[in-house]
Formats: sequence, C-alpha cells, structure tokens
Amino acid sequence: MAAPREGAALTALGMILAITVSWWALALWPLDPATAPAWLTLTREVCFGSSPTGLPNAGGWLLLVGQPLGMLIVLLAVWGREVRAGLGLVTTRAAGQLAVGATAAVLVAGLGGVVWRVRSAGAQPFVSSPTEATAGQLTRVNDPAPAFALVDQSGATVTLEQFRGRPVILTFAYAHCETVCPLVVSDVLLARSRLVEEDPAVLIMTLDPWRDTPGRLASMAEAWGATGDVHVLSGAPEAVERALNAWRVPRVRNERTGDLIHPALVYIISHDGRIAYVVNGSADLIRAAVEAL
Repeated sequence: MAAPREGAALTALGMILAITVSWWALALWPLDPATAPAWLTLTREVCFGSSPTGLPNAGGWLLLVGQPLGMLIVLLAVWGREVRAGLGLVTTRAAGQLAVGATAAVLVAGLGGVVWRVRSAGAQPFVSSPTEATAGQLTRVNDPAPAFALVDQSGATVTLEQFRGRPVILTFAYAHCETVCPLVVSDVLLARSRLVEEDPAVLIMTLDPWRDTPGRLASMAEAWGATGDVHVLSGAPEAVERALNAWRVPRVRNERTGDLIHPALVYIISHDGRIAYVVNGSADLIRAAVEAL
C-alpha cells in the first residue's frame, strides 16, 4: 500500500490527467451545429477561441497544451520522488498494473482521436471563395438576441430593433483597454469595410460605463476610427451591466485600477434579430459570418 505522501502525489497526478482529458474533450469533441447547446458553443469560443477550421485558435492550443504541462511540471518539481515511488508501488500489484495500462490505453486512444479530429477538419470540399470555406466551419447559434436601449456617440438612443432587416455586428470594448479592445475593434471595422453589399450596422458596447460615460463616446469613436453606421454605446452603469449580463459577456474587473479581463467576443445578428454566430474576433471570420447569413 502506498504511503500517504505517495498516495497524495498519485491523486494529484490523476486529477491533472482528468482535467486534461476534460479540457481536450470540451475543445475538440465533434458537435452537431443544429443541436449543440448555445452555452457550449459560447464556452468553446471564450475558452479556446476558434480558427477557420472550427478547431481552437493558437491561444486555445497553447492553453490546451501549456496548462496541463505546467501543472505536471509543478507536481514533478514538488513531488517527483513521491510520484515515482507511488507508481512503483502501484505497479507491483496486478490491479495496479491493470489500472496503469487502462489509463495509458485511454490516453493513446485520445491522442489518436485528436489526430483524427485535426485531419478531418482540414479535409474540406471545393468552395468558390476563401470566405465561403471559413463560413463552412462556423457554428450557427440562432438564439434570441437580448434587447437593450443605450446611448451612442451622437446622444441618440440605440436599440437592436431599429436595425431589423439588416445584419448587425455587436462587440464589446472600453477606452482604457490597450490589449484586446483595439484589436477586436480594428477587426470589426475592417470586416465591415469589406462587407459593402451586406452593409452591416456595427455596435460597440462599452465594458466600462463608469469611465466611458455618454459624454466621452464621441472621442472614443474618433480614436477608434468609427465612422458611418458605427455606434459606440454606453449609458447608466446599471443599464450597461444588465445588457452585458444578458449577452453573457465574461469579464473580471480590477477594482483598484478599473481595468477588465475579457475575451474578444463578437456577435453576428441576423436580419430577423436573432444571434446567428459568435466569433472571437478576426476580420475574416467576422466577414464570413455576415456573408453566411
């Protein structure tokens, strides 16, 4: 029987393996776009991003590989001797050998599944354009779009209902952000400039209504180069927070600095006012999603 320290080390190793398998299954398990729950689609987008193939983007792969590897390195640095000793004790018994063998078989099968998933995602039929190929990898959501009424940079009240009959691109940003926000706003505006025929409206809802007050929206729009039918939205903090919660925007606010951690989240809203796609930025993905409506 393994000593308490060896037992604890093996338990920690088992937990790392279980977490790794769960994360990889969440990111890579094939889903039917017609039946996949919206929360699962959104969770994948937020946690792992999305590439044109429907697989995780570069950041998602780094998370999938780096997080379990990092936990394993820490475990071996702290309890390396106990892990080796525990495995040695376990494999002296037939039941232990069976358990280790079964675990190894599951990991090998999972690795084979990952290889198959990646290869199958790369095998695409002939399409007439790069954006059509990208659109074929998008997951249709078709959820009701939560209503809101906020103020834009011209002082006008903006609602989703007023854009019924045309596509809408909705994203989230705030003025003090120097990382995610400038990139996602740039991607959204670039995509819109390429969607001349579709002519989508663009809504950029602030994540920081305490500092991004209605009076500051005009300068924000100018700084971002938001011209034409692009609306930068804010309002009373409680109204903006209700809207952000209704749109399920993950965010963590540092109360000391006011900065927020958030994903590059972009909603594509169809002509009938329903959420059609959720993407994580990328001008090509946004353009393909609008063209796929």
